[in-house]
Amino acid sequence: MEKQRLIEFAEALRSKLNYFDELENVATNFYSPNMRVGNGHFLPLLKRLDECISYVERNPQYAESSVYLVKFRQLQSRALGMIRSHVLSVLKSASSQVLAVIRGNGAAVSEGVEASVIYVRFKAAASELKPVLMEIESRSSRKEYAQVLAECHRLYCEQRLSLVKGIVHQRISEFAKKEALPSLTRSGCAYLMQVCYLEHQLFDHFFPSSSEDVTSLAPLIDPLCTYLYDTLRPKLIHEANLDFLCELVDILKVEVLGEQLSKRSESLAGLRPTLHRVLADVHERLTFRARTHIRDEIANYFPFDEDLDYPGKLERSVETLSGTTSPEENVDVFKSWYPPLEKTLSCLSKLYRCLEPAVFTGLAQEAVEVCSTSIQKASKLIAKRSSPMDGQLFLIKHLLILREQIAPFDIEFSVTHKELDFSHLLEHLRRILRGQASLFDWSRSTSLARTLSPRVLESQIDAKKELEKNLKSTCEEFIMSVTKLVVDPMLSFVTKVTAVKVALSSSNQEQKPDSVLAKPLKNQAFATPDKVAELVQTVGVSIQQELPKVMAKLKLYLQNSSTRTILFKPIKTNIVEAHLQLQSLLKSEYSDEEMKNIGIVPMQDLNAQLDNLL
Repeated sequence: MEKQRLIEFAEALRSKLNYFDELENVATNFYSPNMRVGNGHFLPLLKRLDECISYVERNPQYAESSVYLVKFRQLQSRALGMIRSHVLSVLKSASSQVLAVIRGNGAAVSEGVEASVIYVRFKAAASELKPVLMEIESRSSRKEYAQVLAECHRLYCEQRLSLVKGIVHQRISEFAKKEALPSLTRSGCAYLMQVCYLEHQLFDHFFPSSSEDVTSLAPLIDPLCTYLYDTLRPKLIHEANLDFLCELVDILKVEVLGEQLSKRSESLAGLRPTLHRVLADVHERLTFRARTHIRDEIANYFPFDEDLDYPGKLERSVETLSGTTSPEENVDVFKSWYPPLEKTLSCLSKLYRCLEPAVFTGLAQEAVEVCSTSIQKASKLIAKRSSPMDGQLFLIKHLLILREQIAPFDIEFSVTHKELDFSHLLEHLRRILRGQASLFDWSRSTSLARTLSPRVLESQIDAKKELEKNLKSTCEEFIMSVTKLVVDPMLSFVTKVTAVKVALSSSNQEQKPDSVLAKPLKNQAFATPDKVAELVQTVGVSIQQELPKVMAKLKLYLQNSSTRTILFKPIKTNIVEAHLQLQSLLKSEYSDEEMKNIGIVPMQDLNAQLDNLL
């Protein structure tokens, strides 16, 4: 029994000492001149070394465990250094073979041959390294192996970059020489995506477990992306064409980031930061050019004579339209618009899809505001050149178009402006100079810090509301001017009669019966039946002759019949109201015979006559 107990003890002791005894065996093998990473004994020895290290780490209570742990770690460090050197050697050998083939083919290497050489030769290297790299990846949870794996990634990226960078640079330079900015962006992105896709596939052959981590390939992909960025950036900051810049946004957002990257998101993820950077630069440039466009082409637009040729411009447009035989021959509707309006709407429609909502809102508010001002200035010039009514209708037409065209934009046209106000500072300095306040009085509310702090003034501008306000006031002016044109004699007569009645009333109170004002209305010189009949006839002629001219002009400026109806309705109401007031006055002051001779039109006939004008 004692013997058996001692045997068991000896075996237990031996099993524990095996890990310590292994040091000499592993050391002898690793320091052997015949030991290579490719040797079949290398990986099993490395595995045994890891087991020994783990055991010693778990049992620090054993004698000299710390000394053995240091020695084991030294061996492990040597083994991992051998792996690093082996990986570098294989990668360099593959690179040398590829370069030799490329140099041997000279300058006439086609893209297909180039791709096959660059990728096929390296896939062969991947087969050679696969067992070792798989071992490292499987143990990457340990710090020392994670470091070696990261080092292998770096070495791999360095070797690949040395091969690929010249080719990528050359290709992108070729695109830049012969293509405009939008097509250069499209071609450059497509080519770089192809390169990134192939590089990701190749990397996956070497490091299957690491390929999902985008950062692993960053040292290779980032410099390649920088070539494209550095090529696009100078061209971008000199690009002034809004259409090109909008097309760039569309290419980057929809075609590249939207369609292509979403299909192969994993392999092309390394491209995203550069593409987003380019897109941000395009947005910045587009915003700057849009502001310049709004300032130069809309706010500071100087009209030519033909721009202000209203109604002539519209008359020619109608003649052209009536002469067309098919819809395809119809002239562009924009040609009858005042140029700043067309420029504003064209600019906003391009920018709407391309800019962030907050940026677009600010630009849209500014554009609508300056466009509205520009149209108002033009209407004043047209009023002088043609007639006040042409000026009014020009303004109504263009403000209506502007309101209608900005309605689909799903944004608020309200912007809050903040500015710093230092006006109170001047007054305080005056008080200090007069000796009424002290510069160093920190205890009171008028301390230096408070005094020197500016006030923030906020003001809100709503371009859409301002537009509505201007449109409303112009429509009211037009309605009143047409009303006056047609029934002004009636309105003047009613006003005068009202004034006379007020005067009569006051004279009766003062009891001056002999006053000239005491005479009946029809005996007044301005209100005799003949004079009133003449007045009614004048208004009748205006309704028959002047009003149709106004309506023809209204139809010329406003093609939409419902818009014309809305605008004509209050004019009709005013004309009818003027007739009703006169009729009421006549009934109380004149006999039936006199009324008949005056010949005021029956209301039913007047309504029918006015309705026929629409």
